[in-house]
Amino acid sequence: MSAVTPIDLPIDRSTEHQLRAGERATQRSAIKRTKKRLTSRGATIAALVIAVLWTTPTFGLLLTSFRPADLISTTGWWTTFTNPGFTLDNYSQVLQAGNTSLTLAGSFLNSIAITIPATVFPLIVASLAAYAFAWIDFKGKNWMFIGVFALQIVPLQMALVPLLSLFSRGLKIGGVQLFAGLDASNSYSQVWIAHTIFALPLAIFLLHNFVSEIPSELIEAARVDGAGHGQIFFRIVVPLTLPAIASFAIFQFLWVWNDLLVALVFADGGVAPITKLLAEVVGKYGDKWYLLSAGAFVAMVVPLVVFFSLQRFFVRGLLAGSTKG
Repeated sequence: MSAVTPIDLPIDRSTEHQLRAGERATQRSAIKRTKKRLTSRGATIAALVIAVLWTTPTFGLLLTSFRPADLISTTGWWTTFTNPGFTLDNYSQVLQAGNTSLTLAGSFLNSIAITIPATVFPLIVASLAAYAFAWIDFKGKNWMFIGVFALQIVPLQMALVPLLSLFSRGLKIGGVQLFAGLDASNSYSQVWIAHTIFALPLAIFLLHNFVSEIPSELIEAARVDGAGHGQIFFRIVVPLTLPAIASFAIFQFLWVWNDLLVALVFADGGVAPITKLLAEVVGKYGDKWYLLSAGAFVAMVVPLVVFFSLQRFFVRGLLAGSTKG
């Protein structure tokens, strides 16, 4: 039986161009209809007003951080436009301020050393636990997940003293002594463990919601091809849930970086973060309160960099699961 050779039919280029133009016009009209449904003039005006009200104090704080101490004490920041005066002495004093064992510049590095591991550790544990709760069948799984969910309502303050007692006395499991000897004055271990424990319930709950939405056909196809739990987790689950992981990473990073309560209890001496040192910048009697504006912007630099660098993942993570198909 001889093969049939296909016949090349002539293509009308003008018709093809008209079809493409029509498709583009349809897409543009659909976009316009969608924008018209989702936006309105009132909502735009309200958003602009809120943005101005939200930004004005921050702008005033920025101008204040560059003003001399005598101008800060006698005039408001808005007088900068009529009576300008700028200096970098505030930032110089802030970076050199501190106590006998630590300066603010050193506490800035401590905050980085505390925040990065305290963000990575709970994400690793929570992603593994979320996969287990979503796709591994084991006895008591539902009750354990309910317990994790219930831990979210436990106030943070209730766990501070028991956890501090656990660190000081230690915990013996199977003859192995755990946590004993952790010193808050020269080790990051306490604050790492504390932030990880406090973040896990919410992290597991949120990541479980994303992991469980992965189509079961995809997981089953991987199992049929011989993939184990490790391969499924690293090659399928992690890439698909990366926006959700990045979104929670932003929240956790900001929570840990701006934390003061946990730092007061578990981070002392040479490992104190910048939030703790900022309280000492004002001086014993609060006579150097004008330095707080510069200190606030020093502490604000890293969170801004993290947020804007991961913003696209943050938006994708918030919108993940909102649409089907």
